[in-house]
Amino acid sequence: MKPSCPLCTRRRAGRECPAIGRRICAVCCGTKRQVEINCPPDCSYLRSSQTHPPAVVQRQQERDMLFVLPMMQGLTTRQQEILVLVQGFLRTERPDAAALVDDDVARAARALAETYETASRGIIYEHVAALPAAARLGADIKALIERTRGQGITIRDADVAAALRRIERAAEAAAKALPGGATAFLGLLKRILRDPGPTDQNAPDEPAGGGGSGLIVPGR
Repeated sequence: MKPSCPLCTRRRAGRECPAIGRRICAVCCGTKRQVEINCPPDCSYLRSSQTHPPAVVQRQQERDMLFVLPMMQGLTTRQQEILVLVQGFLRTERPDAAALVDDDVARAARALAETYETASRGIIYEHVAALPAAARLGADIKALIERTRGQGITIRDADVAAALRRIERAAEAAAKALPGGATAFLGLLKRILRDPGPTDQNAPDEPAGGGGSGLIVPGR
């Protein structure tokens, strides 16, 4: 008799999972793939799902796109790049960071947007989220923006604020439109963005003044 799946503890484990080094059930493999399980690119089940996604995955992809496209619409190219930069940072697993929920993301984005909106008017005032986890996340995102600026890339305060407002609204609305409950938005980012890796957060793809935008686009 096959052992029970270690993830759900209910169904029989019939698929070898290279990510966790144990057998898991087909349902957990299909529903937790690239969401709760960080699948290696050479996983045969992952490759098969990307080539021939089942109907349930196709419907999820359609829901994801219906949610993502309005988030990008109306933004300038630079604002879209900032949006993707911050989303890539949120998607990245950081072992030293506290577990986050969408409310932390919304609060951090709101406070940080207010900070950059104030700065765009020539007033320096630091808005800080009330909850500790959101405050730490806001500080991390600001450090990412300022580090990118320090590499010679021009990023206007108003553009940062516009991108952060989109993230704030998306994090607030995700639970009503997508599966995942309190982490629906963070789960979305894991589905639509590849992990940029530990080094991509520190250097732009192209030097400032080159032929491209100079901003990092995680997973490109």
